[in-house]
Amino acid sequence: MGTGEQIVTVAAVLLGALTTHLTNHLTERGKVKYELLTRWDNRKLDAYSQFVDRVRTGIFLAVRLYEHREGLRLSDIPETELVADLAEAERFQGRSFEQIMLLGGDDVVEAAHELHAAVREVDWQANGKVTGTLEEWRERNRVAFRAINAFHESARADLGVQGRVTGEQHPERDLLLPAPRRDG
Repeated sequence: MGTGEQIVTVAAVLLGALTTHLTNHLTERGKVKYELLTRWDNRKLDAYSQFVDRVRTGIFLAVRLYEHREGLRLSDIPETELVADLAEAERFQGRSFEQIMLLGGDDVVEAAHELHAAVREVDWQANGKVTGTLEEWRERNRVAFRAINAFHESARADLGVQGRVTGEQHPERDLLLPAPRRDG
């Protein structure tokens, strides 16, 4: 074998080794990027679902307090305890909201702000910080649940989930309300 053939053989071996190294490097880099992306997606999913869960818990506690204060449905739990439960729920919502601020995309953060504001109005009427009629109370709750749906839409888009939770296939639903009381 001549010197030229040996140089070509060595160059081919070096080129093959370099190509293999580069391919392995790019593959590993892609795996790391994918792992980081999915790791953040899992964290986002946990943060988003926890935020909505805590918001809904707060709304249900606000409803319990409001109904007790307005005499719609009296509770066995003292009002001071109902107020304390709602305050604690607000604190947990705030902590969950901070996770959204850290992990969420722009649309998710904006939807969380809107939801947070809507829920505060529900809490304020339940606590008596703002006054309003029963219909205004119900409208505040409707706004809060529409904001939850808007948050769901933004979170789904941020996570790359296909489909929607609103729109033609999912018409808006009203609050589930008990039938009117019949006295007499």
